[in-house]
Amino acid sequence: MEAIAKPQTGLCITHILPIRDALDILSGKWKIPIIVALCVHKRRFKELHRDVTGITAKMLSKELKELEMNKLVKRTVHDTSPVTVEYSITEYGHSLGPVINELRDWGLKHRDKIIYHPEEA
Repeated sequence: MEAIAKPQTGLCITHILPIRDALDILSGKWKIPIIVALCVHKRRFKELHRDVTGITAKMLSKELKELEMNKLVKRTVHDTSPVTVEYSITEYGHSLGPVINELRDWGLKHRDKIIYHPEEA
């Protein structure tokens, strides 16, 4: 694993701000599960609500609006009767794939270290 670069004091902000921006956009326990669910295929609100276990409809609506605002999710309204609304991941949203995969891999290693091998430093 690559060591974390130690920036010079003057450059610290230029290293921290982009990380803070990313964390702000992906913060909370729901955004990444929503993005992962949409990476498989586009979904209607009720499908997403069912697939993202534990989220309330109000919270899902809020998170989808924020993801749409940040251009990670696209909301498409179809002129049907009744009106159909679908959500899909944008091309920009797909760019999070490697980041999410790295988080998953790190999470698996961390879980192993903390739960199954707590005696190892």
